[in-house]
Amino acid sequence: MDTRPPLSAQKSQQLLSHTSNTVCSIILGKSHQVQLALSCLLAGGHLLIEDLPGVGKTTLSLTLSRVFGLDFQRIQFTSDLLPSDVLGVSIYDNKRQVFTFHQGPVFTQVLLADEINRSTPKTQSALLEAMEEKQVTQDGVTRKLPQPFFVIATQNPLEQAGTFPLPESQLDRFLMRINIGYPDQQAEMELLKGNNRQQMIQQLKAVIQPEQLLELQQSVEQIHMSQAILDYTLTLIRSSRLSPWFISGLSPRAGLALQRCARAWAFLQGRDHVLPEDIQQVLPSVAAHRLQIHPEHQDKSIDDLIILLIKQVPV
Repeated sequence: MDTRPPLSAQKSQQLLSHTSNTVCSIILGKSHQVQLALSCLLAGGHLLIEDLPGVGKTTLSLTLSRVFGLDFQRIQFTSDLLPSDVLGVSIYDNKRQVFTFHQGPVFTQVLLADEINRSTPKTQSALLEAMEEKQVTQDGVTRKLPQPFFVIATQNPLEQAGTFPLPESQLDRFLMRINIGYPDQQAEMELLKGNNRQQMIQQLKAVIQPEQLLELQQSVEQIHMSQAILDYTLTLIRSSRLSPWFISGLSPRAGLALQRCARAWAFLQGRDHVLPEDIQQVLPSVAAHRLQIHPEHQDKSIDDLIILLIKQVPV
């Protein structure tokens, strides 16, 4: 049983600042992406990292699990992976003459679903219940997953060979999607001159304990959103539905996701209330994987269109 006193506001900010700095010491030159990833985990959501191979997707996932002191499992998704390889399987015990359930790697606190879009849709959908309800039902028995529970998935762009697009229902389970991108010249030079990142990760010590993370998540839920901020959020969501740029707009679930992420972003900045800038900072990562560009506007990227949407809606 944890007997530590509750975290004060000052202690919470010290822990989060230390956590952010630690992750940024591994993932060089990507402080904005690190802040988005931390916001996602503080909001209690699952994170999708989409980018080219070799830019640090797996490294970021490993680093996050280490600094939060969480149990970690990794699944390399391939085309022949089966749902039972993720969830677990019941095996008959001849001595006891009963079926015994053997847990799959999903029974952990952080599950890295590496290259998730290299597996078939059937295997991808095996994670739906785990991500939404934080439980697994096998052979008619429902088993709870450890708390906290996060899925951090990586995927390669769809134009890469051997990929299967994630269905909309699966994408919607991810609270945020981020891109890491290539490092700038200075960061890449530091990377070339520095130590091996895998060795550095192994030497990392937990900055925040799992119990403290749960406490921080509760603090995020208390961040104030004024009526004016709620009105602004709703206007953005409804504008996406009316926009000719998208096939369909953001769902009510996306609106709730935007609210959670904005609170977490404000909390990371040391505030107890949400500003319009917080909404604007997290909207691209919350909305990009939930919106589909209309065929008439394929000449623009989804991120560019979301920025245009933000500029279009008055604060």
